[in-house]
Amino acid sequence: MSDAFVEVRGASKAFVGVQALDNVSLSVGRGQIHALLGENGAGKSTLIKILTGVHRPDAGEVLLEGTPRHFRAPRESIAAGIGVVHQERNLITRFSVAENITLEDPPTKFGLFDEAAAVVSTRKWLDLLHLDIDPRTIVSRLSVAQVQLVEIAKALSLESRFLLLDEPTSSLTPHETGTLFEVLRRLAADGVSILFVSHKLEEVLSLCTHVTVLRDGRNACESQSLAGMTRADIVRLMIGREEAMFAAPATSVRLATPALELVSVATSLGHRDVSLQAFHGEIFGLYGLIGAGRSELARAIMGAAKITGGELRIEGTPTRIRDVTDAVRRYGIGYVSEDRKGEGLILAHDIASNIAVTIWHRISRFLGFVSDGMQDRVAAPLARALDVRTPSLAQRVGNLSGGNQQKVSVAKWLAASSKILIIDEPTVGIDVRSKAYLHDLILRLSRDGAAVIVISSDMPELVALADRIGVMKDFRLVETFDNSRNYGASSARIMQAIHG
Repeated sequence: MSDAFVEVRGASKAFVGVQALDNVSLSVGRGQIHALLGENGAGKSTLIKILTGVHRPDAGEVLLEGTPRHFRAPRESIAAGIGVVHQERNLITRFSVAENITLEDPPTKFGLFDEAAAVVSTRKWLDLLHLDIDPRTIVSRLSVAQVQLVEIAKALSLESRFLLLDEPTSSLTPHETGTLFEVLRRLAADGVSILFVSHKLEEVLSLCTHVTVLRDGRNACESQSLAGMTRADIVRLMIGREEAMFAAPATSVRLATPALELVSVATSLGHRDVSLQAFHGEIFGLYGLIGAGRSELARAIMGAAKITGGELRIEGTPTRIRDVTDAVRRYGIGYVSEDRKGEGLILAHDIASNIAVTIWHRISRFLGFVSDGMQDRVAAPLARALDVRTPSLAQRVGNLSGGNQQKVSVAKWLAASSKILIIDEPTVGIDVRSKAYLHDLILRLSRDGAAVIVISSDMPELVALADRIGVMKDFRLVETFDNSRNYGASSARIMQAIHG
């Protein structure tokens, strides 16, 4: 019997015009926390789908405990003891948390779903993650971070012998991440094998013991010990060169009149007495723990929630934004959502229509008709400028890598010529090369005169990017300060504002 619990030997997989995997191998031992790394488009998602029965390899094989297995569907991999948390959320939003977590084996009483038993069972797994949610809550009412934790709880509830986690911490706070890592270490000590996919290399180095790196669909390294490896070593394996470290130069640009200003604003979502200013030519960073009200404030600015008190001003003029269309067309405000798959993009549509969607009203002809040619004329130069990697603008956005999807999310607001741009979690789930590109793009947008508000849970990212930083806690803005770009000083001030 093999010492590995899960092995992939010489897997290859091709799609139309693309060799996604080329002779890739992987070996994960019992009780091992093993990192699977690579840039977006390197082949990680295809390998995951082979392991979970979504795809079958064109060549090569998958072995569990030394025995070849040929999964024809995801349910077969689940039955074999493989639990997975996908980067794309897979909960049924109309169902409760308890219904989702017990979906594979729902408790019954007299032939009907036993909600009381499901609640008791679910609470055990939520408690393991210190997640204070009523199991009866409908999933559509949860925040992005809460949905992510429920996905993890669901995977844990299957008591799988092999747990595959794809970007599990992308929307979690450091505290929530620490709790998850404690759980994963306990599972590994009990013999569970874990495959951990992440772009957060510091997390990989702190949690994992072994690593497999893919580059261009091939092994850059296979099942190698992380002992003695550094971040620089991993980046070289991922991209074939040294990483360029990003730090935005400070700006002194601050006009007399803010592009956007909130004065003692209250909202229907629970904000109280929020005052902030965002100026043309600067990047205003907004930090806070999950649930602090940052994304909710962005939605209120965009007209998706009601401002119930105080005043919103655009270019110094008191303004009432009626809805998102009003924000976009009348006031030139763009919003790159943290949930790019659920809110930011139309995954079933092509790249051209996703980029041009914000200006359909401008380019349409008789009876609102918009041709492919009209869209291509708008989308093509932006796709080139943002280096969207695609064979064609007709490619479905749902088939793009995470980094390219984020570029398309930004491109549609460039098409709209947004003067004020709110970017929520700009680099969640994207690789180091795309992250550097997006950082540079955000910097160029601000230096070209846009007022850019960046909401990020990645403190190093925010300290590197922002000219000023605002800190939110309990739906209030509790601190605003000029960012020195000294990580130690700025991070200490942020944490003091949150916990002081």
